[in-house]
Amino acid sequence: MHILVTAGPTREPIDPVRFLTNRSSGKMGYELAAAFAHAGHTVLLVSGPTALDVPDRVDFLPVETAAEMHAAVANHLERMDIAVFAAAVADYTPSTVAPEKVKKSADTLTLELVKTPDILGSARTPFGFAGTLVGFAAETENLEANAREKLTRKRCDLIVANDVSKPGIGFDSDQNEILLVYPDHSEALPQASKHDLAHQLVQAILELYTAQKK
Repeated sequence: MHILVTAGPTREPIDPVRFLTNRSSGKMGYELAAAFAHAGHTVLLVSGPTALDVPDRVDFLPVETAAEMHAAVANHLERMDIAVFAAAVADYTPSTVAPEKVKKSADTLTLELVKTPDILGSARTPFGFAGTLVGFAAETENLEANAREKLTRKRCDLIVANDVSKPGIGFDSDQNEILLVYPDHSEALPQASKHDLAHQLVQAILELYTAQKK
């Protein structure tokens, strides 16, 4: 099968030397791409900037901004059987990018931010993706409720949710603890390495894909 995985953060430029970003390391997405490839599938990894090595036997498409990731997904999604959106895409980007470095002068600086394109929310419409759609939700409160709302709103088949407020898991960690939120139930995967969780997730996603094809 053909699998698309997005991973990592995006960088939204303020000027030639500064940008807005987030704490995503990309580890979970890269482990997922590696696990799908290990299972024998053709994988395209669309990734924002990370310090990670590209997994073996994975096609790699680097991007930087949310707009670039949106364009890359739009260009490749149609031929995919499964799409897993693990990237932590910036919700907002500066409305303008200064052509030169912004100098430190006034005591305060105001940035006007505008929404970035909704990549996961575009998968069904306008991209027309009909395959198995998996999103990620990094939450700090009401984990299951927020994930289930996202599942419905984005028309996903599965949301992989984790509480990033918990110390020792999620961002900046090799460990994670996740909740699989399906349309009719939820299933917790207890804390483990992102490597091990990736293989559990791949199995769950492939089982979901198979069930949908029956």
